[in-house]
Amino acid sequence: MTLRAVVTGVGHYLPDRVVPNSEFEKTLDTNDEWIRARSGIERRHFAAEGETTASMASAASRAALAMAGVEPQDVDAIIVATSTADLTFPSAATMVQAELGMTRGFAFDVQAVCAGFVFALSNANALILSGQAKRVLVIGAETFSRIMDWTDRSTCVLFGDGAGAVLLEVQNGTGTSADRGILSTDLNSDGRHKDLLYVDGGVSTGTTGYLRMQGNQVFRHAVEKLASTATTALERAGVTAADVDWVVPHQANIRIIQGTAKKLGVSMDRVVVTVQDHGNTSAASIPLALSVGHARGQIKQGDLVVTEAIGGGLAWGAVVLRW
Repeated sequence: MTLRAVVTGVGHYLPDRVVPNSEFEKTLDTNDEWIRARSGIERRHFAAEGETTASMASAASRAALAMAGVEPQDVDAIIVATSTADLTFPSAATMVQAELGMTRGFAFDVQAVCAGFVFALSNANALILSGQAKRVLVIGAETFSRIMDWTDRSTCVLFGDGAGAVLLEVQNGTGTSADRGILSTDLNSDGRHKDLLYVDGGVSTGTTGYLRMQGNQVFRHAVEKLASTATTALERAGVTAADVDWVVPHQANIRIIQGTAKKLGVSMDRVVVTVQDHGNTSAASIPLALSVGHARGQIKQGDLVVTEAIGGGLAWGAVVLRW
């Protein structure tokens, strides 16, 4: 008998405000065609005043719990992947815990920027396999609109806000790649590349700061590292790219998504793409895409799914799971 962490519920939340590319033409030297050509993004959602990372995470969590038919009190742990928590402390996860009315278990945040959800999934899987938890709510949520430099056309047009959540539950498996649940993970980081993608402020520096990115350099690292980590995770799961039903990548840039799929040898009709509608929602992008892909009828029970992401740090990783 082998224990597996199985997805039993998924949900997402997007703010009501939709911002099309054309809105940036009013204040920046840019246009819809320029943004689409370089990123594939057509629109994104921005949080309303008073809407926060924790409130969006709570909404996505309720949807995931409802799908699974599980009450908050039956959850053992909450992990929130975010770089834009409401407060310096406490964690966004404990705020979600309180909002859901969950008075038991434990909750904490994971910060690996755009790779955060992959890191959170890996941590949740470890908690379940070690017996420390039977049900873990794993959430990616971001309000990146609050750390944008609105004069920098190379970055501010790329990001959006939102949240996605999955509920993982322990189930017995056979120990083969036919099992439902997380089959393998691969995590990596290299702090030498900090200056490629970072926020130029923080608590110890005394400023909030804005997101800064060397886009061309990030692109150069992204395709190679994403394809490499996905391949490693597939090998650990005992499967190949040919076995994959769906790639659900971090939704940063359509060219990165296409380049990674090509390097993996996976056709784009097996890739869940939401970047055109959401922009880059950082740690929220993979759970958002999982939820949207499931709602569209793309991802079905039994499908083999690989997720991969790269973010500031640099930090990158992949998870292979059977839905």
